[in-house]
Amino acid sequence: MERRSLLRAAVIGGTSAALGGTLWRGAAYAAPAQPGTGPYGALGSPDANGIRLPSGFTSRVIARSGQRVGSTSYTWHNAPDGGACYADGTGWIYVSNSEINPSGGASAVKFSSTGAITSAYRILSGTRQNCAGGKTPWNTWLSCEEVSLGYVYETDPWGTSAAVQRPAMGRFKHEAAAADPVRKVIYLTEDETNGRFYRFVPTTWGNLSSGKLQVMVAGSATSGSFTWRDVPDPDGSPTATRSQVSGSKSFNGGEGCHYANDTVWFTTKGDNRVWQLNLLNNTYELAYDDSLVNGTAPLTGVDNITGATSGDLFVAEDGGTMDICVITPDDVVASFLRIDGQSGSEITGPAFSPDGTRLYFSSQRGTTGSSSGGITYEVTGPFRS
Repeated sequence: MERRSLLRAAVIGGTSAALGGTLWRGAAYAAPAQPGTGPYGALGSPDANGIRLPSGFTSRVIARSGQRVGSTSYTWHNAPDGGACYADGTGWIYVSNSEINPSGGASAVKFSSTGAITSAYRILSGTRQNCAGGKTPWNTWLSCEEVSLGYVYETDPWGTSAAVQRPAMGRFKHEAAAADPVRKVIYLTEDETNGRFYRFVPTTWGNLSSGKLQVMVAGSATSGSFTWRDVPDPDGSPTATRSQVSGSKSFNGGEGCHYANDTVWFTTKGDNRVWQLNLLNNTYELAYDDSLVNGTAPLTGVDNITGATSGDLFVAEDGGTMDICVITPDDVVASFLRIDGQSGSEITGPAFSPDGTRLYFSSQRGTTGSSSGGITYEVTGPFRS
């Protein structure tokens, strides 16, 4: 998933182009390509599920909060949030957090090779406001509590092994996690207005029971170099982890996080930005900043983020116009899908099936605007490879 180091976000659906990182000078640049188009073309009319999709794509409802999943006996959780997919023989599994407090946790849906739902079950219980998380290379799901002094829980997508609390990964208002198998670390975001960006360095890769929590140290600019420094007290008490290291860089509401090819991206909802860290040369910059496009950006309310094998990033909106937007390797930003009639909700948990042909995500509060109205969807179609 190679991307340019100084990103130019050509915004589709607006009237101006935004330059990220040090290239931006506030000048007027030429208008982008035809409004409403993008790598997948214009969105069509709402389908039977209220989803606007490009030509060739279809949607189906996988689960609804408070209702049985398919023909199984399992009742889907409220407020579905962060998610990930796992290969399961010729089929796959989609896991989903529940962002309620108390009794959050996470559930899973298992699919056959044809996409038929074969089972659904609970993989984590008794936790609080499980928002986002991340998939590990050893096929566990890190479910993160978005509460003060929250924990990371390592869970089994197959539901065979009991979930394990991982306090060494720090106690703070956790959001997302992304595994880096090259540097053998886990990156972590913090959902505070003055949150920090962390990485956890396990003593032994593949075992998260012990290790060092480190925080990103950098200046106040939107681009530059960075280093890592140990957090002295990962338990966050009596001093919050974000306040323990002088010079650690503040981020306004850390949300989704995604790693690929020596790069990690993460979103900050307070300023509608997507940040990019080049891990080969330890530099950071903006991959996307909607403040630079004078209110015409198609992507607002940035939240969960995932990547496709094509190198495209898919960013879900918390509010906005209820879009999942795509940021391409050549930095075009455009709406990929939109959910109509659910303005009181947010899109959560985007994740691709192992073969890249199906995208899963949820509307956390659905048409009701309540946590009990969550809907989990699947979109199938000609995704770029």
